[in-house]
Amino acid sequence: SAWGGALATASDLVFYGTLEGYIKALDAQSGRELWRFKTASGIIGNVNTYKHDGKQYIAILSGIGGWAGIGIAIPSLENSSDGLGAVGAYSALSSWTNLGGILSVFSL
Repeated sequence: SAWGGALATASDLVFYGTLEGYIKALDAQSGRELWRFKTASGIIGNVNTYKHDGKQYIAILSGIGGWAGIGIAIPSLENSSDGLGAVGAYSALSSWTNLGGILSVFSL
């Protein structure tokens, strides 16, 4: 599932990150997935773009925080309704991702 915003480029590519830790690229016209990369942890931030020496890059910070991060950081809580239900709802994420905190950068 996606929590962060999406980035659309002038070349009709759309990028976004998922709680499971994937950054994905879609064709803006068809919605078809063109590419995906598994980062070390879940993504709740936005994809950014910048240009250096005439080359375009995208960058995204992976690392789960907030309510979703509680279920990973403290998966042993016994009451699934702790944290207003967030812990129970997101505790299964620990099977798919880590807390982490890594900046991934890709050239286009």
